[in-house]
Amino acid sequence: QVQLVESGGGSVQAGGSLRLSCTYSGTDSRHAVGWVRQAPGDEREGIASITYKGSTDYANSVKGRFTISRDNAKNTLYLQMNDLKPEDTAMYYCAADRTPVASTMIGWNPRLAALGQGTQVTVSS
Repeated sequence: QVQLVESGGGSVQAGGSLRLSCTYSGTDSRHAVGWVRQAPGDEREGIASITYKGSTDYANSVKGRFTISRDNAKNTLYLQMNDLKPEDTAMYYCAADRTPVASTMIGWNPRLAALGQGTQVTVSS
């Protein structure tokens, strides 16, 4: 059974930083993991994904501001978010991919294997 547990969300002013973490279990360690976000009334958006060996893919909306990383020994995924903007406000979910390839399509079937419960990020102007 796949389990993903996020932490690290919170409220921050525009221009600030947050670091999200996700511990995961029950996944195929060779597969990619990533982050997906969804704001109220908006579609789900895959924002970052990383392979077991560290290859990454980012959405244009976060490229240059967010950095995804993973510690394979600890089964932990991270998302360092810098220069946060009000439009980054959303629920952020850790996601497990069914494939070993990094892709921001991780948030959608058939790639999506599982999502965590989510952690809220709120950015005020």
